[in-house]
Amino acid sequence: MAETKEKAKAQNRAFQEMKKAALERLQEKPAEQAAEKTGAVWKAQQGQLELISLGQRIQIAYPSWEIEEELEEWHTLLLYHYLDMADGTPLSREWVTFGNLKDGLIRGTGFDRTADMELGKFLKGKEIEELKSIFEKLGAETVDGRGDLSVEISIFPRYPFLLNIWLEDEEFQATGKLLADKSADHYLTIEDAVTAGELLLRKLKEAEAAAVQ
Repeated sequence: MAETKEKAKAQNRAFQEMKKAALERLQEKPAEQAAEKTGAVWKAQQGQLELISLGQRIQIAYPSWEIEEELEEWHTLLLYHYLDMADGTPLSREWVTFGNLKDGLIRGTGFDRTADMELGKFLKGKEIEELKSIFEKLGAETVDGRGDLSVEISIFPRYPFLLNIWLEDEEFQATGKLLADKSADHYLTIEDAVTAGELLLRKLKEAEAAAVQ
């Protein structure tokens, strides 16, 4: 128990330090530039940047960069890193594994394996309409793809993931493949890309639990 508490404290300290560093970098960034590079909407009259993340509307006060909605810690940090790093590169619409992102050989490839495993568990026993209902809670859009069902889910306006799904049948278990746009390196580091993937997997489970209630 004591070890768990110490680990939680260490994680919180790491989060606070990274958040502080991200906010310091953002102090130099004009709101109009942030909107242009990230795809957010700048509402000058209200002094707010607004964007959609996983189906949730998020408002960021300027110049404090305070996020008005309640987000989990790592979602908050991802948003700050996105606002800081985004350079406005257009989406390529070329989908790649996390292992094929910049510096993704170790962290990215490891997450690819984790995502495959977690998606297999999540998809087990589910039908297409049930899955669509869950994905819609996260603002997903059904798109043409290689699977029985393919959806595009936007972590941020210019940071989408593609999820290809193959349903189980008499011969094979259900499988899923999570992919990133090749332009992702212009918006988040590989460490943040993996964190974004982990966030999505958690949100899928939360949406599944909410659908059951």
